[in-house]
Amino acid sequence: MATPDPNAAMASHPKTSARSWLALLGASLALFCTVGFVNAFGVFQEYYTTYLPGRPASDISWIGSLSIFLLYAGSPFGGILVDRIGPTIPLCIGSVGLLLSLFMTSLCSQYWQLMLAQALLFGVGASLVFCPPLGVVLRHMPHRRGLAMGLTIGGSSIGGIVWPIMLQRLLNHHHVSFGWAIRAVAFIMIPLLAIACFTVVEPVQTSKSEAKPSVQSDSEAPRSIDENAADRAAERRKSGTRDFLKRPTYVLLCLGLALAYLGLFTPLFYISAYAIDQGQDTSTAFYLLSAVNAASFFGRVAPGHIADSSGHYNLLILFTLLSGLIGFTWTKAASLAGLIVWSLAYGFTSGAVMSLQSACAGKLAPPQFQGLAVGCLLGCLSIAALIGTPISGQILDHSGYLALSMWTGATLVAGGVVIGLARFMTVPKLVAVF
Repeated sequence: MATPDPNAAMASHPKTSARSWLALLGASLALFCTVGFVNAFGVFQEYYTTYLPGRPASDISWIGSLSIFLLYAGSPFGGILVDRIGPTIPLCIGSVGLLLSLFMTSLCSQYWQLMLAQALLFGVGASLVFCPPLGVVLRHMPHRRGLAMGLTIGGSSIGGIVWPIMLQRLLNHHHVSFGWAIRAVAFIMIPLLAIACFTVVEPVQTSKSEAKPSVQSDSEAPRSIDENAADRAAERRKSGTRDFLKRPTYVLLCLGLALAYLGLFTPLFYISAYAIDQGQDTSTAFYLLSAVNAASFFGRVAPGHIADSSGHYNLLILFTLLSGLIGFTWTKAASLAGLIVWSLAYGFTSGAVMSLQSACAGKLAPPQFQGLAVGCLLGCLSIAALIGTPISGQILDHSGYLALSMWTGATLVAGGVVIGLARFMTVPKLVAVF
């Protein structure tokens, strides 16, 4: 029997307000500055091979993977904070941490310094800027969660387009020093993060609508001649608990996405290096990373919008499996045209995975625990994000790009199968919206 969606009662949510759209804008800017910058690590992966001579690819990838790990590992804490005290304080503290990280990174010249500044400090700061906006947007738009998450996380795709091009032009074309290139990034982020801090606010009706059910006792419940009234009241009280964390659907969702995340970021880290290995020049190779992120923007918005009517889990399973199949074909893209087509295809499907994951987690939680639902999911993904790309680096160093392609495809397909199991345990019907 299908478990009812705890947010189904909110389907009649009023028309989306200007306050909600402003919160979505601020959330998109927050992800532009956090995940968007992390998505540009392929530039650093290639640049650090000369900036840090003698360091193998797996060592360099630890800088990016550690920042991703900390970004996700701190998300449960950020989710709890936003549910309890609101988004403003975590956003302000995280923004200061991000800017401090970038200014410190601009002064680094050794590997251990980059691990502390770009990996450790950036990851901690980003976790407080990344998760709170997701929970807030889900509360603003429970009736459009797929589209809302697509547009919000689409900000990271725009960042993944802008930051690689900007860094590539500064470092390789205009030959700006590494320090001033990073400081330029920091100066651009200052007003963007300020806008996010001011616009990402809770919906006005949240505190009013949820305060009464959370404190209402059995004796205070309104009486009704309808014999089902008591059952509906009990259902509402039950929806205010954290029991969703123990549901098999939620556990399998976390497990399936963790498997997928072992290979999901691999092309983002290594597509530029692969293009250079195939004989493309450095500038063209860096633009491929931007192509992946450009396609991922459309992959995060369009499938999310469709999922609101076709089922968030249905679309997540489909695009996770498609990402895996495209991952298996990586090394078949040898020419420039092939690389462009492959980058666009993988960017579109992997972008859908990243946007639909939060919508699927929020689907299982009551409104007041949206931040916790998303935060715990991202926390579960942190270990996979930490070890995935260094494992990819070891595979590349020892076995080459064909093995790396197999690793990427296998992890994504395995993750899609587990997510499919989560869906069919909850809704056994093959043709059903869930």
